Amino acid sequence: MISNVLMVAVGGAVGASMRYLTNVGAGRLFGLGFPAGTVIVNILGSFLMGLLVIVLAEKGGTRYAPLIMTGFLGGFTTFSAFSLDTITLYERGEIVTAAIYVAGTVIIGIAALVAGMAIGRLVLQ
Repeated sequence: MISNVLMVAVGGAVGASMRYLTNVGAGRLFGLGFPAGTVIVNILGSFLMGLLVIVLAEKGGTRYAPLIMTGFLGGFTTFSAFSLDTITLYERGEIVTAAIYVAGTVIIGIAALVAGMAIGRLVLQ
């Protein structure tokens, strides 16, 4: 158990650092007017999650999932986990649940962000 937690921590530190560097690089390359770094991280993270979930399962590497999947990719982008969860529900035939999950996560997530901003502004005034 502790070794898994350490793998997640190490992978998360590396993933978060890579996300930061990707955002800095994208900002320098494309400018700061559009969150290109976030788009790059979300798409690349989702691609890697899809690739690695198959490779690790087929090659017997699931023992590295805490380091790579939860740690590195979780630190790099949680969008990749969201994408995998969505497709897992879909592949199980739970299409309505997958749709609710996607819509709920996006809509409620944005609403929660707006609520947090509003409360933060109220508290700071």
